[in-house]
Amino acid sequence: MPADLAVIGLGPFGLPLAQAAVAAGIPTVGYRTGPEPGSLSPAEQRRMLAQGFRVTTGAAELGRVRTAVICVPTPPAADGGLDLSQVEAAARTLAAQLRPHTTVILESPVPPGTTEGPLLRLLESGSGLRAGRDFHLAHCPSRVDPGNRDFTPANTPKVIGGLTPACTESAAAFYGRITDKVVRARGPREAETVQLLETNFRHVNIALVNEMAALCHDLGIDLWDVLRCAETKPFGFLAFRPGPGVGGHTVPQDLTAHAGRTLRMAELAQEVNGRMPRYVVQRAAALLNEHGKSARGARVLLLGVTYKADLADLQGSPAQEIAVRLMELGASVSYHDPHVPSWNVLDRPVPRADSLYEAAADADLTILLQQHRTYDLQGLSVKAQLLLDTRGATPTGGGAPVVRGGARQAPG
Repeated sequence: MPADLAVIGLGPFGLPLAQAAVAAGIPTVGYRTGPEPGSLSPAEQRRMLAQGFRVTTGAAELGRVRTAVICVPTPPAADGGLDLSQVEAAARTLAAQLRPHTTVILESPVPPGTTEGPLLRLLESGSGLRAGRDFHLAHCPSRVDPGNRDFTPANTPKVIGGLTPACTESAAAFYGRITDKVVRARGPREAETVQLLETNFRHVNIALVNEMAALCHDLGIDLWDVLRCAETKPFGFLAFRPGPGVGGHTVPQDLTAHAGRTLRMAELAQEVNGRMPRYVVQRAAALLNEHGKSARGARVLLLGVTYKADLADLQGSPAQEIAVRLMELGASVSYHDPHVPSWNVLDRPVPRADSLYEAAADADLTILLQQHRTYDLQGLSVKAQLLLDTRGATPTGGGAPVVRGGARQAPG
């Protein structure tokens, strides 16, 4: 059966879209652009293949579909903006196969102006077709939350901004087959800026609560109790949780590299969140010192090294920097993560603990970085010699500041 949809890029943005399309009965082909860490489990991917999903590296397939969605990554660039090289490569590949009446949608996170700027130019020059006349062009900000069982593509509204009203309606008709609600933006720039606002909103609020975490620790205040009380306010407050850093595939943008303008709040959020791995290591060293131990030579166990709970994705995980800084202090670092069978830091394999409780009992310090569902935190808090909890997840002390000593020490 010929595919109706081509998803270009099968990483964290493309695979969930392809999964939702296949579940909605849309014949779908995935165009692989290179090694791409996906956010779906092997079982989910096998289910997709059983439902007719096909993966290809043959670009000719892109010329046989009605809708093509570009979902390639846009990682941070050296200038502080986003690296659009994979978007540009995908556009060139698609342009060579593009046929009239195709709807082309960009879902990758990009700076405002990308869809009707470089993407449009590459598609038109490579195909000889005219956007808005010969083919439809639109932007749809990706709203993927890997591992979230409450909000899926089916019940998460999709925002559409087309080059022309007809482009918007064509893209809306496609997404209407997948999701319950489609929201029409004024145009591609507005749709692109939705992603910018949503991403920066997340990072700014995490930065605020991370700063509160450090302040509350210094003042001996239980931040988790503060958050528990604050989130009862029914208006004007949205609870975020602190942690050892911010990972994931969408990064905050300050627009400096693309628009000559700085979003100062986004810039500050990056600074604050970027300091959290260092703060965790400082607290680790202090906790060891309080118990008569030095970081040099200490056995430190890191629990959960992925960027998000219950996923195998390491993209942007703060665990990498935390491990490096601990090693620089002379600590002997090992890790446990049910989703990560092997892990390299500084091009060297980090020893993986097979038995969680035995490893925690043997380590001088255990640091909980990610709260995977499989972890028995009650048992862990009993077994660990010292426990540094960066997620406020362990039951020791009935709630305590963001970083706290565990089984052998009172919180604080």
